[in-house]
Amino acid sequence: MQGFDLEQLRTLAAVIDAGSLTAAAPRVFLSQSSVSEQIRKLEERSGQSLLTRSKAGVAPTEAGTRLLAYARRILALSDEAFRDLHGETLQGELRLAVTDYFRPGDLTRLLGRLGGSYPQVRLNVSILKSDELRAAYGRGDFDVGLGMNIAGVTAASAQGAKSPVIRRESLVWLGATGMRLVRGEPVRLLALPDTCSLHQFTVALLRRRRVPYALAHVASGVAGLQSALAAGLGVACLNESAMCDGVNRLSAPHGLPALPRVAFQFLPGRRGETEFVTRARELLATHLV
Repeated sequence: MQGFDLEQLRTLAAVIDAGSLTAAAPRVFLSQSSVSEQIRKLEERSGQSLLTRSKAGVAPTEAGTRLLAYARRILALSDEAFRDLHGETLQGELRLAVTDYFRPGDLTRLLGRLGGSYPQVRLNVSILKSDELRAAYGRGDFDVGLGMNIAGVTAASAQGAKSPVIRRESLVWLGATGMRLVRGEPVRLLALPDTCSLHQFTVALLRRRRVPYALAHVASGVAGLQSALAAGLGVACLNESAMCDGVNRLSAPHGLPALPRVAFQFLPGRRGETEFVTRARELLATHLV
């Protein structure tokens, strides 16, 4: 029979979210060996390798990323069908804050898909800088917050270590399509305001590596930054999903420092939050893929 096993798909999602087979095991209530066996069987059924393994953990292959997107949708539909047949509904108002770096070209579509699946959920969405988002969430201004953490840079206390990782991406140097840097000239840097953690990281990295630069343009949001990039005003350090028409990775060699990855992760749930908020966060994890 063709098709995929739900539990194997659930295990794949857990492994990719956790970053390793060992860390995923308690999430799916299995031993590490059982998790490994489920992934092996899923790869056999897929006919392709789904994970790359290293000392740092695991990461999805291209096929694994594609299957993960299907897996989240399949699992969400399965859970929705279970709740429907058991007379459970999800309804209420959810105040959601999302970092403006998260999938800037797709976020509206993703939230629309969520609204179509759960019409009784009233979404109030705010797009904020990650640091502003954490502060507002700490004040109780929002029910759920999705921030961006820079690997090796964002403080562990701000990451929400027990919260699921929704998406991992590489940071990349972006510029107008076909742009090449002129050797010996300062890099014309485009960025968000200096209250942005990615702005702070980028400037600190260039200074540490003694790369001459000039802050050529400060945009109020990612959309403005994309427009400035496409216009050829300079280069920016952004997550790869910020690429858009007229904006691409700088061609190598460009002489700029290597960049880490980022993780988009929910801020940890609050003690005593309602069941509705907890369930809504779980659903968002499956729809914001």
